[in-house]
Amino acid sequence: MSDDVRALLGDEAVYEAAAAEAFPEHNKAHLVALELPDRSGDIIITTYGELDKNNYLDPRTAQVATVDHIKQKCTKLRPAADEELPSAYIEDFRSALDVELSKYVGEAYPKGVGAHYFEEGNVQLDTNIDCKDSTILQSPEECAVSITNIIRHHESEYLSSLEESYMNLSDATFKDLRRKLPVTRTLFPWHNTLALSLTRDLTKELAIGK
Repeated sequence: MSDDVRALLGDEAVYEAAAAEAFPEHNKAHLVALELPDRSGDIIITTYGELDKNNYLDPRTAQVATVDHIKQKCTKLRPAADEELPSAYIEDFRSALDVELSKYVGEAYPKGVGAHYFEEGNVQLDTNIDCKDSTILQSPEECAVSITNIIRHHESEYLSSLEESYMNLSDATFKDLRRKLPVTRTLFPWHNTLALSLTRDLTKELAIGK
């Protein structure tokens, strides 16, 4: 994609300025996961782990990854400084939640969260839903289980609503999209097409050409 954008702009300075602004925002908005250089796992590009535009904290391994946003690659890795790491109290909750969510994601999304399928067309669904919920602050392990169950509940409801929408596409949604009458609000006069101005104009042109 970056090569296409560069070709369209035709100006390297403009491209560099636009890419430096756009690609980091794109990667953060889509929560892009990049493999760490030492293959110890992946790092998710988010605003929460952003130390600066090109450096992101991976709290799981306590390392900082330098990211090439355009190529979507981690180019360097270094140990995180103490001031870059969360407190021990927060880390207890984070690591417990990490364990529970990893188990849930492995069960619910074994092949990832994105699927791209097309046949004589290219249609993709990009949607989101806002949910609100709460839980009681307990031990890190109990909180992790509670939060994971909340996520499981909301995602199950959301996926069920999508399935229901798909089942109603042909009977409701597509039917509503079809125009019941043409813009004239009358049925097409198949029995008398000469009543249409386009037909009269074509007939006149054909007559002149004879």
